[in-house]
Amino acid sequence: MDGKLNIDTALVSRLVATQFPRWKDLAVRPVASGGWDNRTFHLGDEMLVRLPSAAAYSLQVEKEHRWLPRLAPLLPLPIPVPLAMGVPAENYPWHWSIYRWIEGETAKRERIASLSQFAASLAEFLVALQRIDPTGGPPPGKHNFFRGGPLSVYDDETREAIAALDGRIDTEAAGAVWEAALAATWHGAPVWFHGDVSWGNLLVRQGRLSAVIDFGTSGVGDPSCDLAIAWTLFDGRSRDAFRAGLPADEAMWARGRGWTLWKALITLAGHIDVNPVEIEKSRHVIDEVLADHARGTSQDGA
Repeated sequence: MDGKLNIDTALVSRLVATQFPRWKDLAVRPVASGGWDNRTFHLGDEMLVRLPSAAAYSLQVEKEHRWLPRLAPLLPLPIPVPLAMGVPAENYPWHWSIYRWIEGETAKRERIASLSQFAASLAEFLVALQRIDPTGGPPPGKHNFFRGGPLSVYDDETREAIAALDGRIDTEAAGAVWEAALAATWHGAPVWFHGDVSWGNLLVRQGRLSAVIDFGTSGVGDPSCDLAIAWTLFDGRSRDAFRAGLPADEAMWARGRGWTLWKALITLAGHIDVNPVEIEKSRHVIDEVLADHARGTSQDGA
C-alpha cells in the first residue's frame, strides 16, 4: 500500500483494539497528508496514531516517548506529547505511538498572514528549544540521520549530486557553498534541535504559527540543520526576521546553507526527468541558497 509496509486502517484498528481496548470503538481513518516516514491516522476526533513506515524510522518512537513530555512544558508553542506506545503485533514489526490531535493546518505560504511575523515566532520557538538543558539528550546518529552532526557525513553524497547535475545547475557556485559550509566548523556546546523544520511540520491557525510537530529527527548537537527553512519557505524580509531572532553567526548560517543545499541537490539529482514538481521546488531552493551565499560573499568583500 505504501511501498514499504502494508499499513492501513484495518491494521491500525486491530492494533488499537488488542493493545488499548479502551479506545477500540473509536473510528480509525487516514490523515489527509499522512507523511512518508510515518503513516498517520485519526483515532476518533481527539487522537492520532503514528506508525513508522520503515526500520530506519522506528528508532525515533522510544526517543519521542522519553523526551517530548519533558520538552513540551518548556516551549512557547504546543508540540506532540505521546499518550501511549504500542508494541509489535499483527505482523507489524515496530513500536508505534498514540498522540493527542493538535488542531491546525500545515504552513503553506497562502495560509500565513505575515511571513515575517511567522518567521520571528519560529525563531523564538527554536531559541526556547535550544535553551532547554541538553543533558542526556540523544546525540546525532542513525535515529535522526545524523542531523546535528558534522556536514562531512554527507560530503560524498553531495559531491556526487553536484557532479551528476553538471550542466543543469551552477556546479561551481554549488561547490563553493558546500566548501564554505564544511569549513564553518561548529565548536559550540550541544543544544536541542528539531531536525526537520519544514512547512509540513509547522501548523498554522488564523494565519499564525500555532504548533510544531514531528520531532523524529530531533536531538542534541549543532542546531544549524534547523535553519533550512530560511531558504525553503522564507525570503527577503522574512528570512531577515528569522535570522535576526536567532543566535546565528556567519558560520552557523553557512552550515545552514550547507544542510539546505545537500537536501535540495540529492532531491534534484534523484528526480531529474522523473518528477517535474520536485525538480522545480529543488531548483528554487538551490537558487535561493546560491544567491544568499553570493550576497554574503560580496558584502564581505565590500
